[in-house]
Amino acid sequence: MSDAYLQLDKLTLAYGDTVAVGDLDLTIGKGELVALLGPSGCGKTTTMRAIAGLLTPASGRIRLDGADITRVSANKRAVGLVFQSYALFPHLTVYENVAFGLRLKGMSGADLDTRVGGGLKSVGLSAFAGRKPAELSGGQQQRVALARSMVMEPKVLLLDEPLSNLDARLRLEMRAELQRVQKETGVTMIFVTHDQVEALALADRIVVMLNGGIEQIGTPEEIYNDPASAFVADFVGFENVFALKDGKLMTPNGPIALSGPAPQAAAGLAWRPRKVILGSGTFQGTVRGTSFAGNTREYLLDTALGPIKAEIDAGLPPYEIGSRLSFDLPVAGAASLKRFG
Repeated sequence: MSDAYLQLDKLTLAYGDTVAVGDLDLTIGKGELVALLGPSGCGKTTTMRAIAGLLTPASGRIRLDGADITRVSANKRAVGLVFQSYALFPHLTVYENVAFGLRLKGMSGADLDTRVGGGLKSVGLSAFAGRKPAELSGGQQQRVALARSMVMEPKVLLLDEPLSNLDARLRLEMRAELQRVQKETGVTMIFVTHDQVEALALADRIVVMLNGGIEQIGTPEEIYNDPASAFVADFVGFENVFALKDGKLMTPNGPIALSGPAPQAAAGLAWRPRKVILGSGTFQGTVRGTSFAGNTREYLLDTALGPIKAEIDAGLPPYEIGSRLSFDLPVAGAASLKRFG
């Protein structure tokens, strides 16, 4: 990460007497693309609103490019914001939507044309300048909203659930578009999302939030492969998560020994479904459910450990519902959790 560009220092954010974010520290480097990831109510949107200047902190500081902007009004802190709903003016053309903020700053004539034209070109919408928002697809509307913020030349660009209103195909296209624009312009970008796939695909770093605090910060690879807590593991797809005590898995039926020695420092272990071995091992389970998922086949097992989710190659012979089979949870295939609970 580059030197600190945006810093949140001991930031506490509240709505009345309810603390939404408490004592939060976060440093973001210039030119980074960072995701604030977490479930509804975790504090990610509240944090974004504070950076944008839409919410005054109860305590703590926000610094941007060396300046304290904690009490600076939203329209003077060089922070752009793209809303989940895009918030385009339906009666204005694409050109006028993008030009709106610039006109408020007094720009006009050739300078305005140049800036708006560059913004539309950067998002591939030069040919749509004369259209109204209702004449555009969802992805095109998203790009207009992006261009409208980018032409203001913000030091930081904030995006609130930027892809949630798009269908699956458009989400893929817009991921690539956001990455391209961010890398070409070098703007520091922070986006809020509850979608772990979106965060893993887009971000340079991911900030996983829970209950108004930070659970883990890391690269997509670190978050995906080495979750620090049971919550992070579950959130990024480790569906078989267990606490450890005295080297044994803590299950609804009491402590159960592993098939191999557990890591001494681990508070828990977590396995993705594909790391569960079916057909051999020290454990027994009954197939309660099965589903075909293209290249793989997913299974839900009833076991003494509780429900176990497994995944195997779809080309292998299937197990029927009600089948009794052996399985294993190899320690080598587990993520070792530093915290549990």
